[in-house]
Amino acid sequence: MVNLDERAGIPQAALAVLPILLAPMVLGSAILIVAPGAATGLTAVIAATVAVAWYLLGGAISMAHLARAMSARRALRAIRNEVAAAPEPIWLCDAQGQVLYQNSAALDGFGDLEGQRIISLMSRLRADAQGQVDDLTSRALRLGHVEMELVNGDTLTLSCLPDAPLQIWAYQRPGMAPDPHVLALSLDDDEPADDFDVLPVALLRLTAEGYICRANASARQLMEGMLRPDDSGQNLAELLEGPGRAMGDWLADMCAGRAVNRTEMLRLRHPDSRNGDLRDRHFQLTVAPDPAAPEQLIAVLSDASALKTLEAQFVQSQKMQAIGQLAGGVAHDFNNLLTAISGHCDLLMLRRDKGDPDFADLDQISQNANRAAALVGQLLAFSRKQTLKLETLDLRDTLADLTHLLNRLVGERVGLTITYDPALCAIRADKRQLEQVIMNLVVNARDAMPEGGNILVRTENVQLDAPLLRDRVSLPAGNYVCIKVTDQGCGIAPDHLNKIFEPFFTTKRTGEGTGLGLSTAYGIVKQTGGFIFCDSEVGKGTSFSMYFPAHERPAAHLAPAARTMPRVVPQVKAGPKASVLLVEDEAPVRAFASRALKLKGYDVLEAGSGEAALKLLESRDRPIDIFVTDVVMPGLDGPSWVREAHKHLPGAKVIFMSGYTEDIFVDGKVPVPGAMFLAKPFTLNELTQMVETQLATPEGGSRLH
Repeated sequence: MVNLDERAGIPQAALAVLPILLAPMVLGSAILIVAPGAATGLTAVIAATVAVAWYLLGGAISMAHLARAMSARRALRAIRNEVAAAPEPIWLCDAQGQVLYQNSAALDGFGDLEGQRIISLMSRLRADAQGQVDDLTSRALRLGHVEMELVNGDTLTLSCLPDAPLQIWAYQRPGMAPDPHVLALSLDDDEPADDFDVLPVALLRLTAEGYICRANASARQLMEGMLRPDDSGQNLAELLEGPGRAMGDWLADMCAGRAVNRTEMLRLRHPDSRNGDLRDRHFQLTVAPDPAAPEQLIAVLSDASALKTLEAQFVQSQKMQAIGQLAGGVAHDFNNLLTAISGHCDLLMLRRDKGDPDFADLDQISQNANRAAALVGQLLAFSRKQTLKLETLDLRDTLADLTHLLNRLVGERVGLTITYDPALCAIRADKRQLEQVIMNLVVNARDAMPEGGNILVRTENVQLDAPLLRDRVSLPAGNYVCIKVTDQGCGIAPDHLNKIFEPFFTTKRTGEGTGLGLSTAYGIVKQTGGFIFCDSEVGKGTSFSMYFPAHERPAAHLAPAARTMPRVVPQVKAGPKASVLLVEDEAPVRAFASRALKLKGYDVLEAGSGEAALKLLESRDRPIDIFVTDVVMPGLDGPSWVREAHKHLPGAKVIFMSGYTEDIFVDGKVPVPGAMFLAKPFTLNELTQMVETQLATPEGGSRLH
């Protein structure tokens, strides 16, 4: 009886009755073995044989077919109304392919096929009708739903499941969107009659005015209980902000087929949406007409908060990059102007003493030029395009040097406390820029406490055993030195916290701040390789934390790093004055620098470009002692023409001048060995002192860079 149920169409339940029918046969055989020829045993064997034969040959099969027919009729009654309303032709068949029911569309298009086998329909469509029916049936039993494309572009579909009592055949014309597979799924009594609630997608049924007719379980979970449990006329506009216009207008256009954009990004509208985690929640809503109810809409809702966050970060990074590029361009041109202004002002002041009536005016011009230069420096610091001079620093010494200045900055009403970790590690940073960052943070802390208070500056070693994720930034595991500046002031509002490092953003009143302090601090810390974070609570205070990678402490015998501008001017050895080749594309800067050097007795040659400088060297017999050149120029830049000139004059000293060096200087290193760098804007004394210092440096000795 192996696979007898499959071969004969007998279910497993029917085969289970066979042992009962065989029991009299076994009993009668036992009696005949004990008493051969016994009438009781012979009667039992004959009766059992007849019963089993009848059961196998007709009874069980009839019972199985009867059970299947009854199951098919029950399934037919369950979906008959839905099939009758379908616009496409549909035939419901039993497991053998006999048509039990056809809707009016099938009757009008193909005639009455009830009581016939589905092969009669297939014979009108394909030549090999039986082969096509067998192939579709076997594939549908495996896959649940199969399609067959016809010559005229129409499609014949078959949906059935192994345990389902009916086959559903549907004839689809282009433009129709029936779902007979859903009908097949609904034939199982254990499955829900409506899959709207069990689909793992947030779905809403809406009216053209935006009222929610129905929401499935996924939508309720996504909206976190803000949907009413009874679907009692709640409008979607009460929950989500519309797409730039009234949501009812957009949905009405969608329902009428006038809308082009079927997907919109909507923002959560909720009493708690202005604070907490709900303030940045966005949802993407995709709407389409409901095929079952043309006057309604089906909406698919998905959480797009992460997408909007990434979009905001991308826009912010583009804005910051644009400001950085603007800062670099402004620095290059503006520093040239400031160099010419302050330089010619110095030339005028050389011819006047402090008692001259014009001296005070010239001094004001010089001071304001220096203030303008500091502003450009802040922009470069924010955009991380300044040239840092990194050195190994012991923060205890740095803060000790700053203590007196910081106490003067905070005033008498504000206390300042500085604490150190006894085993504090060293860091690599630009000392002058780091001092500026600390002063900016302390001044901001002072301004946040107009009634007085205490500022705590604390340094400590921090060891991260695992990466620290904070404010969308990941700090790698390792050792850090943390500098914390904490105040007891008014604090920062939560909606301002994510903007405080933006340039020109300030919470102070107009005229009280430029909005560049924190952005400058951010740029310096990031360019140094560190991280800066802010914690604040309104009414309790603010704490800024800066993390710098830890380094070994510098040895005590090492001298401090050399500065670009020397404090002590070396004496130039006696002898004839040196010859200087000055290369600068800006005529006002070149005129000032030439006059300044000539006043010091140097023999000055001028060129407006790198190409002109190389031609001048070719036509000159006497060698040049030092090149003073701009870095960024049209044509050959400063390093390029200097390297070419060094092929013929390898002993010439070099000084580079620039106000914007990102594209030339990499990691703070001068591109020509032994060269020095003079940042624009510079004064007359700074220029002449650097020339004297460079000329006094012996060959092969150390160079400042």
